[in-house]
Amino acid sequence: MSVRRLAKIQPDSFAFARATKAKCDWWIAKYPEGRKASAVIPILWLVQKQEGGCPEPALRAVGELLDMPYIRVLEVATFYTMFMLAPVGSVALIQVCGTTPCLLRGSGELMKVCKDKIGPKDTLSADGRFTWQEVECLGACANAPMAQINDYYFEDLTADTMAQIIDDFAAGKKPKPGSRIGRHSSEPEGGAPTLTDPALYDGSAAKKIKKLPHSEPVTA
Repeated sequence: MSVRRLAKIQPDSFAFARATKAKCDWWIAKYPEGRKASAVIPILWLVQKQEGGCPEPALRAVGELLDMPYIRVLEVATFYTMFMLAPVGSVALIQVCGTTPCLLRGSGELMKVCKDKIGPKDTLSADGRFTWQEVECLGACANAPMAQINDYYFEDLTADTMAQIIDDFAAGKKPKPGSRIGRHSSEPEGGAPTLTDPALYDGSAAKKIKKLPHSEPVTA
């Protein structure tokens, strides 16, 4: 695992937004008295949604909120790669899967598009709106190549569709997540070849099953 460190340039302070603090309190209430630290991961996620990352002052504020030593919060934030330790794009954080199935299906071309349109990976774009990263498996191998953009998966991508998605985000649009070839879930390309009868899913087939009479007990 690579070493993960906080960004060299940090904000002077951090404050929970009212909505963020309310959600933090909601999470803390889920745990028994004296176990507030159990909420550290969802609360770090809420901080990241508010700030676009997890700056050092925010980690200290989370520690105070949860009665945790700062170092314990830092350990969590640096261990899980879902937490950004430096500012990321305000419009889109693009995480392109570079593991074998996606790589064999063309994720290298997706990364080239990202580099051409945004700049070097792991670097905030010049306008502060985009960041892209190469990441390990995101668990959608059947729909390779794919990328997670902000909170959603975009699957069955090509260089052209990736370029269009970036252009749409740049134009203020909200591209629809999911497969770019109309695939439903992880079904085979071209549609499911089996279990296609609608009656399997609408409950009508179950209604046709007749109840069998109960067997009489066998006596010696």
